Amino acid sequence: MEGDIIDLLLRLKKEKSTPIDLTFDNIKGIIMNMLVAGTDTIAATIIWAMTALIANPNAMKKVQAEIRELIGEKSIVNEDNVQNLPYFKAVIKETFRLYSPVPLLVARETMQNSILDGYEIKPKTIVYVNAWAIGRDPEIWKNPEEFIPERFLNNDIDFKGQDFELIPFGADRRGCPGIALGVAMWNLYLPIFFTLLIGSCLVG
Repeated sequence: MEGDIIDLLLRLKKEKSTPIDLTFDNIKGIIMNMLVAGTDTIAATIIWAMTALIANPNAMKKVQAEIRELIGEKSIVNEDNVQNLPYFKAVIKETFRLYSPVPLLVARETMQNSILDGYEIKPKTIVYVNAWAIGRDPEIWKNPEEFIPERFLNNDIDFKGQDFELIPFGADRRGCPGIALGVAMWNLYLPIFFTLLIGSCLVG
C-alpha cells in the first residue's frame, strides 16, 4: 500500500471501511499519541544512555574513541554516519534492554481460551507484558544487571519486534506503530547526543 499512516487513515475515513465512523478528531488523536509517545520515550532513552555511560567509564571511553575515529576534524555527526558506529548502536540496544522506556508494554486483551505454562487464560483477560523483566532475565542474558554493550556486538538481536529477548517497542503485529517515527527522531537527536559526548571527550 502506498503512502504513510496519515494517507492510510484518511483513505479509511473516505472509504468508510472501518467498523467505527472514523472522524478527523480520531485521526488527530492517533497522530498525537504517536508524536507524544515518540518524543517522550526517545528523550527518556537519551537520558538513560547518558546516565549509563557516565556510570560506566570504560564504555564511555569506547564510544568516545569510536566517535573520534569517525569524525576526525569534523564537529558534528549526521544520521548517515550511524551505520559506521557499531559500538554506539550496541550502547543503544543495551540501554533499551536495561531501561525500557515503557517497562510494561501497552495492555492487551486475549481473544480466546489459551494455555500458558499450565495456566488457563480466559477470553477478555487483560495481559501486561513486562519488557523490563524480559530485559533482565538471567535465563536469557548473562550478567543481566550489568551494562555491557559488547553483548550486542556480532549479535543479530534487534529491538524492532522480531526478537522476543528485546522488545522495548512491543513485538510482531502488536508492535508500536510509531517505531519508525521513534527511530527517525532518534536519528535527528543524534547530533545533540554526539555533541555532548564529544564535549566530554574534550573535557577529559
